[in-house]
Amino acid sequence: MIDRATIDKIMDAANIVDVVSDFVALKRAGANLKGLCPFHDDRTPSFMVSPAKNYCKCFACGKGGNPVGFIMEHEQISYPDALRYLAKKYGITIEEKELSKEDMQRQDDRESMFIVNQWASEWFQHQLYDTEDGRNIGLSYFYGRGFRDDIIRKFQLGFCPDKKVEAEVEEGNTGTRRVRMGVMSNDALKAGYQERYLTNDPETGMGTGLSLKRDKGGLGDRFWGRVIFPIFTISGKVVGFGGRVLDAATKGVNIKYQNSPESIIYSKKRELYGLFQAKLAIRKQDLCFLVEGYTDVMAMHQSGIENVVASSGTALTDDQIRLIHRLTDNITVIYDGDAAGIKASQRGIDMLLAQGMNVRLLLLPDGDDPDSFARKHNAEEYQQYLAEHQVDFIKFKTNLLMEEAKGDPVRKSQLVNNIVQSIACIPNEITRAVYVQETASTMQMQERIIARAVAEQVEKLIEEKQKRGQQTHPQPLPDREGSSQETSETTPSPRGGQGEGVSSLPQEGNGGGAEPLVASIQSRDALRLQQKERELMRLVVRYGEQILGNIQDENGESRPISVSQYINASLEHDDIQLIVPIHRQLLDIALEARPEVTTEHQLINFPDPAISALAFELATDPEQLSRMHLQKQRYTAPTDNQPSLSSMVNHIVADYKLEIVAQQKHQIMRQMQDPELKGDLQRYLEVMTQYKNIKEVEKKLSEQEGRVII
Repeated sequence: MIDRATIDKIMDAANIVDVVSDFVALKRAGANLKGLCPFHDDRTPSFMVSPAKNYCKCFACGKGGNPVGFIMEHEQISYPDALRYLAKKYGITIEEKELSKEDMQRQDDRESMFIVNQWASEWFQHQLYDTEDGRNIGLSYFYGRGFRDDIIRKFQLGFCPDKKVEAEVEEGNTGTRRVRMGVMSNDALKAGYQERYLTNDPETGMGTGLSLKRDKGGLGDRFWGRVIFPIFTISGKVVGFGGRVLDAATKGVNIKYQNSPESIIYSKKRELYGLFQAKLAIRKQDLCFLVEGYTDVMAMHQSGIENVVASSGTALTDDQIRLIHRLTDNITVIYDGDAAGIKASQRGIDMLLAQGMNVRLLLLPDGDDPDSFARKHNAEEYQQYLAEHQVDFIKFKTNLLMEEAKGDPVRKSQLVNNIVQSIACIPNEITRAVYVQETASTMQMQERIIARAVAEQVEKLIEEKQKRGQQTHPQPLPDREGSSQETSETTPSPRGGQGEGVSSLPQEGNGGGAEPLVASIQSRDALRLQQKERELMRLVVRYGEQILGNIQDENGESRPISVSQYINASLEHDDIQLIVPIHRQLLDIALEARPEVTTEHQLINFPDPAISALAFELATDPEQLSRMHLQKQRYTAPTDNQPSLSSMVNHIVADYKLEIVAQQKHQIMRQMQDPELKGDLQRYLEVMTQYKNIKEVEKKLSEQEGRVII
């Protein structure tokens, strides 16, 4: 059995453009790509590939799917063998095993750590805005750096005070003793969060590392006396934090920035700062700017340039490049003028080229970084400079290093070899040929000499990869006749059963005696109800993981509730069963979705092709929930002309229930028109009572939705 974590790793690594391109020639068509369908005799390109959704579909024959689904359909192999194929393609080791209790506990631990991080993020923001130290120290620091309030709130920045409090801790059977505690750690313990999720075990990766164990007992705050930069996954989950010591306190401090430690949910090598805030702009502009630090990203946003991410001072990794490549093929790396740093980043440029990225480079003047450059120029000047000074990586290298090589044949030879090594990393042969021509022209050398040097370097790279056991092209697929048909043991099944109790949901219930809102609807009305259900499912796909607020559960404890959980609980509250079975499946899967990845991503990449296809349709459906989705944006924050997420969800849930009520009301009205009913007084009164109750329910739902029924 392939365990869930390995499946997730494969699905996260698999790029639909990468996978389909092994079998289909694709051409850019706006934000997507098109090609001839491999599943039927296609004369005109009808096969669409969406990099943003990581999905493909033929609009003629209807076949397609996520990367696993495409391989299953194209090669006619099982789900496990398709996973093994992709694992081999991306160099992922599969350790097949039964999912143990320990593995199940590890999944629970991951979810708990995300919850703790979210609480901490909100606590840091509260400290920044609502405490005297936060305003005088933290906000003053950000204002001093020139950042506006809207940018500070956009990136959910915070502050952790340098304070300790006295607290009592239990000491085995000897009672309690008083210790000094960091104020954040103390508040977290009081809020009910366990110490093992606040601290960090470097060997197991357990815990967020927000707190540090003190030798004298108690917990200290890792980020004390620092301003806080939350780090988000691409789906918007808080995965870790960066804390910067304030300028006034940097004297004698070797490390200005303190980061969350490596854990089972956080690795610096797998995250890019600002990607969550930048992903829509990257897709729209079809370009990503890469900078180094947190404030560089913020400064560019403040100048109106939102398609920017930061590697946060770490060397660029393959995982980070894949995250960007999912959104665009084009990347511009911005340098601050430090020649030593530029030369040191050579490996990162080659890694970008090796993954098929179109790489351009930009050097800021006078040793400025993106943050300092923004303070010297207005937004229009900043954007104009970026537009006019991006250059191809060959021109950049040549201009940077030619002066050093001037009059020195050996240095010039080294420069040419340096460029040749970069060209050899490019996987596309035609692109390599174009760069060979450009290099020969720029360096005033014969093209055949450059071409031969590139060919030799390509062969050397292939040999090195083969020695490391890696592949440069997809290996032969498993024998189809011998394929294992073990889909039942590796394909996750949708969850059944009931949702959690929610005692504080709006009580739009059965109106004191009305029949439960069960969808016992006649067939001619079923289509309209199915359309309403589809609206609900579109909410689940697009916003399922997003938190609507906190509720009281059956034990009186407060907990966050997501869009999926709210919809499920609201339906259960009124005893409503969805009439389309696949809608129930989709909702059940969403309720079990991983919190660190968007529901949309998980549903589109779900093993069941029917679920995957439905999720893709709902995520890209031209019908809109409201004007705010005109460009298929993810919900961020309401404006004066946009509804909040909670009001939109309430509106659509109420509209669905109103449709059920209306159809039940019509059934009752038809009964009331029956002549025989008037002859049976008792039955007539019962039907009248039902009608009165259903009208009460309709009135309550209509008020929720914004209508008024007299």
